Amino acid sequence: MEQDVSQSVVQVPEEKPASGRSYKKWVLFIGVPVVLILLVLGLLANNHRKQERQRSYSTNQTQQQRPGSFFSPQKNNLTGAEMEGMQLSNGNCVGTEKRKLTTLPMKMEDFSMIIPYGLMVGDHVSPIDHQYFSPTIFHSPRDTYEVRAMADSLLVDIQPRIKPGYTEYRMVFSISCKLFYYYDLVTSLSPNIKKEFEQYKSGMRRVPLSIPVKAGQVIGRIGGQTLDFAVWDMDVKLKGYVVPEHYQMESWKIHTVDPLDYYTDGLKKQALSKYIRTVPPVSGKIDYDIDGRLIGNWFAVGTSGYEGIRPNNNPEGYSHSHFAIAPDHIDPTAYIISFGDYGGEFWQFILDKNAPDPAIVDVKTGLVKYDLLSFSYKKENGEKWDGMSFAQNLKLERHRSNGCALLQMQSGRTVKIETFPNITCQSISGFTQKAKLYER
Repeated sequence: MEQDVSQSVVQVPEEKPASGRSYKKWVLFIGVPVVLILLVLGLLANNHRKQERQRSYSTNQTQQQRPGSFFSPQKNNLTGAEMEGMQLSNGNCVGTEKRKLTTLPMKMEDFSMIIPYGLMVGDHVSPIDHQYFSPTIFHSPRDTYEVRAMADSLLVDIQPRIKPGYTEYRMVFSISCKLFYYYDLVTSLSPNIKKEFEQYKSGMRRVPLSIPVKAGQVIGRIGGQTLDFAVWDMDVKLKGYVVPEHYQMESWKIHTVDPLDYYTDGLKKQALSKYIRTVPPVSGKIDYDIDGRLIGNWFAVGTSGYEGIRPNNNPEGYSHSHFAIAPDHIDPTAYIISFGDYGGEFWQFILDKNAPDPAIVDVKTGLVKYDLLSFSYKKENGEKWDGMSFAQNLKLERHRSNGCALLQMQSGRTVKIETFPNITCQSISGFTQKAKLYER
């Protein structure tokens, strides 16, 4: 995601690239298996498209929205890490202990695989900061599978997204003021959790949300989509973001850590048996910036970094101002080039094997031309991966070009970018007035 790609079974308008990743079309359209991959990851992206935008905005507006908020920054004798933990927990975390996680979010028989950190798809232009637990039956009815607490912890934040006919939930759990884990896209809350949350929302409980849960306790259910999951350690700040301040809108992002480091030995063994990535770090990676080099995340000049443009505080489309170029989340031997604005849409492509290495490209390199290739994943037996079944040692296959991108580093932290959909690089000599400047 060895038939001729020109004989695609899916017709695509000429003015748009024939394939690549987008929230509408993900990977190459060359047959039913690849369409299935498109469907799975496209659904995944669609599930997040507006949800995560609302999440990132509402998370940073919690003090104005919540009843009974008791968070106060005037806490004595707290370290910087503890203060950040206090902010994420609305002032309701306790202690600094980092107890191991002992239970997976879903039963082993209820999920088929764990998709690593770092996927770039659709409007997730930069590498995604969470893993995905993919249900055994992907198109299962809502609420088919149990979702469980991973450790004795406090449930300190629940954010509902009310949609026509259903509601989904984002849930944050505090082990201490230094260690957290979270879920998203939970399709329903367990009865006891729902009761306490409803009391909290109504203002009946004039205390911060704080629901003790036990390891393995059912806290909700999920079905018909993947479960988001990540671990945050407030003592850790990722080194692969050149300007961490660009991520203040999602302050937890720079603290995202490898879950395996926080599992008991038994839990680690279970999780690894469902990992589809086999190249270290097997949990995936999200921070690829190298100061002065092309690799990593970029933001259109004047758009406030990751926050993007949000007219009237509306997060819709904020990542149109994002650009990223980073290793693939499953097969890191290949680079994915990810656009928030490729002809006005979100798209991802793969670079040619012989293309200039983004980890080396700098100001001295000058103008760089990248052919934008569609791609698919191939299993060890040569079959194309369907995106829904467990597989390991997946490799990316490159297909035809869908356009060209020109890039040139203007300084160590600025780059000029212009895209040319459905035009070959050989026919392009240089930038036009449509080129945009990105920074970090």
